[in-house]
Amino acid sequence: MSDSGKRPVSRRGFLKLSGLATAVAVPMFLPGRILGLNGTTAPSARINLGAIGIQSRGFEDLRVFVGREDVQFRAICDIQKKQREKIKKFADEQYGNTDCAMYKDMEDLLVRDDIDAVLIATGDRWHTMASITAARFGKDVYCEKPLSLTIEESRALANAVNRYGIVYQAGTQRRNIGNFMLAAKIAQSGKLGKLTEVHANTLWPATTQNWLPAETQPGIEECDWDRWLGACPWRPYNPAYVAGAWRGHYDFHGGGILEWGSHTVDLCQWAAQKDDTAPVRYEPQFSEDGSSITGVIHAYYADGLKLVMRESGWLGLGTCSARYVGEEGWVETGDSGRMAVSSDALRGELKYFGMPGTSPVTHIAEFVDCVKTRRNPAANANVAAQSHIASHCAYIAWQLGRPVEFDPVAEEFKNDADANRMRKRPLRAPYTL
Repeated sequence: MSDSGKRPVSRRGFLKLSGLATAVAVPMFLPGRILGLNGTTAPSARINLGAIGIQSRGFEDLRVFVGREDVQFRAICDIQKKQREKIKKFADEQYGNTDCAMYKDMEDLLVRDDIDAVLIATGDRWHTMASITAARFGKDVYCEKPLSLTIEESRALANAVNRYGIVYQAGTQRRNIGNFMLAAKIAQSGKLGKLTEVHANTLWPATTQNWLPAETQPGIEECDWDRWLGACPWRPYNPAYVAGAWRGHYDFHGGGILEWGSHTVDLCQWAAQKDDTAPVRYEPQFSEDGSSITGVIHAYYADGLKLVMRESGWLGLGTCSARYVGEEGWVETGDSGRMAVSSDALRGELKYFGMPGTSPVTHIAEFVDCVKTRRNPAANANVAAQSHIASHCAYIAWQLGRPVEFDPVAEEFKNDADANRMRKRPLRAPYTL
């Protein structure tokens, strides 16, 4: 592959391009499904999908992909044998065959010429590196969030996606959920007046440096622990990590601001039309007597717009809520699909959307369409990187317990060596970005 970002037309791609020219010579007795007739999708037009690291949320995504006629799921990669076998069993039952291949190492899946795209749903520690690796192999990527653990990773991922010219969709699916789309449209329409504040529903920021107790490490085929750790610092094996209890551990997780902020800060940046930047100042908030830090962060964009990241004070409209406040009113919405506004004058704008904000159906549909058309998705790597960078900056300010100032162009903190050191994390050899 050249560094220009343009991929050569593969054998499979050539067949797609030449299919129209040869169709007139196809014998008339071929079944309609082979030609894509009667509402079916011809096999040559299907997107061949692989998956890397599939458990709970990833399995929900995979169900949606497999349920689409224009997608064919071909292979699963997972460091756990039981997960590989579980996903293969699911796929084979869905398709009525035994074709789903299993791999322990993602490179063995990615090297396959017949894989067009991959679903990446590993833990957060692998999202950036797996996505960059897939991009180098020329595969389009749908990756669950958060997409990165650091500012450095966020930028490295966006750069790789741009360099190799792949289609990338971050799993921040609320950009394709009706109530969130409408709330952003109201904020952008001017009906709230000039925007003064945007509010993102986040979680308690803290993570722990503690280790779980060491337990007997399984064989590499059962669970490749070294590969599970990837670029993270080594620690003894404990099965709880692999089962999902890695969340909240600093080495594997970006904290509660990032956990939901990768969705909700992203929604605020979208509604405020700030997809190409990030706030320039971040201020952690303290209790009234100043004795303890709270989970609230106030951030400010260069034009004075205020971004508030907070856990509480929401109207009960569902998880991952967002509120947009203007000089003439506000709108709030969440995962329930319901919306609230500040006045009767705005009530006529509202609709109820039955699809919960957790559903990936419409988001995956957009990704599939973009793979076909080469259009840039709503949650592409550039916009996702910016909202993640904002979330990382907020967590850095919270950990330091003081305000920090950030240059979103240089992606550096101003005159702050401590904060600048926290833009990246050491990577365990031999891993590099």
